[in-house]
Amino acid sequence: MTATKLGVWMDHEHAYLTEFTVPPMKTQIIKANSKEDTTEDRKKFGELRQHTKEQHQTAEYFKKLSESIRHYKEVILFGPTDAKEEFFNTIQKNHLFADIEIHVQQADHMTENQKHAFIKTYFTRH
Repeated sequence: MTATKLGVWMDHEHAYLTEFTVPPMKTQIIKANSKEDTTEDRKKFGELRQHTKEQHQTAEYFKKLSESIRHYKEVILFGPTDAKEEFFNTIQKNHLFADIEIHVQQADHMTENQKHAFIKTYFTRH
């Protein structure tokens, strides 16, 4: 049986994808490319070029994430930063996600067990 519901705890650096299945739930991690920004880089390449580089890294991160969630029917995006809203706004414009019910919810930093409990609680209530 294939899982149809997915929980994604995310920030700008990592996305933890957990299918809502019978225990034990397993988590896959997608990492953003390094966004390390040094003063030396800014001096060498300039502020605008560094910003453009960061935008491309974020776009690539969101692309990897969107490819991973395309085959689910319901997805909850949660986490402590605004990355989830940025990602939601990006995929909302794409017709490939029109049939996926996607929700966004604020959450704190969590352990893996807390993420699993959050996903279980969320999907059993909805």
